[in-house]
Amino acid sequence: MLLDTPTLYFRAFFGLPESIAAPDGMPVNAVRGTVDFISALVAAHRPDRLIAVFDADWRPAFRVAAIPSYKAHRVLEVPADGAVDSAVDSAVDGDRPSGQDPVTGRPASASAEVVPDALGPQVPVLEAVLDAFGIARGWAEQFEADDAIAAYCAAHEGPVDVVTGDRDLYQLVDDASDVRVLNIARGVSKLEVVDDGVLVAKYGIPGRGYADFATLRGDPSDGLPGVAGIGEKSAAALVAEFGSVAAILTALDDPGSPIKPAARRRLAAARDYLAVAPQVVRVRVDAPTVAVDSRLPRSPADPDGLDALAERFGLNSPVRRLRKTLLGAA
Repeated sequence: MLLDTPTLYFRAFFGLPESIAAPDGMPVNAVRGTVDFISALVAAHRPDRLIAVFDADWRPAFRVAAIPSYKAHRVLEVPADGAVDSAVDSAVDGDRPSGQDPVTGRPASASAEVVPDALGPQVPVLEAVLDAFGIARGWAEQFEADDAIAAYCAAHEGPVDVVTGDRDLYQLVDDASDVRVLNIARGVSKLEVVDDGVLVAKYGIPGRGYADFATLRGDPSDGLPGVAGIGEKSAAALVAEFGSVAAILTALDDPGSPIKPAARRRLAAARDYLAVAPQVVRVRVDAPTVAVDSRLPRSPADPDGLDALAERFGLNSPVRRLRKTLLGAA
C-alpha cells in the first residue's frame, strides 16, 4: 500500500477543526486525522507492506521549465536561504539545517507551496510519529510524491493499492499488474476502488491512457490548460482512436488522418502545449526513490519515543488506535 501522504494530511487538516490541539495549544488536527486514516486503511485492507510517501519537491524544475504555469497559483516565495518561521522548526525537537524544506526536512525549492499557517508545523510531527511507529516514509529527491509512488509501484512485484484523492495517479491503474487506486476524495470511509473497469466506465479509457487523456483535457488545479475546446468526451475519443498524444500529433501532420476538422483546428492551435505537456502530466517511474523497509510493523519501533510524542502533542487516542490496529494486522 502506497500512501499519497500530502493528500491525507491536507484532507485531515481541512476535515477536522483546529480546536484539536496539543496541550500547548498547537493545532494537531492534521496529525490526528492522518494517523486515524492510516488506522482505518490498515484495518480495512490489511496490507503487509506500506509506505507513506511525501513530496521532496512539490513543483519540480523540469515540469516548470516545460510549462511555467504548472502549480504557479500555489507558489509562496520564501527567502533564498530557506529561512522559515521558527514555529515550524520548534514543532519537534532538533533544528532543521538551513536550506531545507520546513515541512519535509529535505532540500527546499526556490519557492514553497502555500500552506495554511496551522498546517506547516504539523507535518514534522506527523513524520516523527510515523518514524516512532516504524512506518516507512518514502520520497524521491527533486520529485513529487506522485513520482515516488510511481517508482515504488513499478519496483514492487505484486498487487499495489495507491491511496490518494488525486486523479493524476489514475494513470498507474493496471488490472494486468493488479494496481488499483483507492480514491479518498469522499473520505476514507467512502473510498472508491478504481480499476481499469471503473476508468473505462467513467472516462472511456483504461489507466494506461489516462495521462494522455488528462493532457488533452487539462487540469486547472495544477495550472495545466489542456486543449481549448477539447472536453472529456473528445479527449477520450482521441486517445481511444490514436493511443497517445504523440500519435495524435503524428496524425495531425497527416491530412488524410481521420481527425475531424474542428478537432484538427483545436489541436493545431495547441501544438506547442502538446509537445511538452505529456512530460509534465506523466509520472516518472524512474524517480530516484530512497530505499525503505516497507514491511508494516506490528509494534512500534520506538515505543518510548512514541509515548512521549503522544503525550506532548495530545495524540494518545489516535496513537492507541493505530497501535491496536497494527497488532491486529499480524
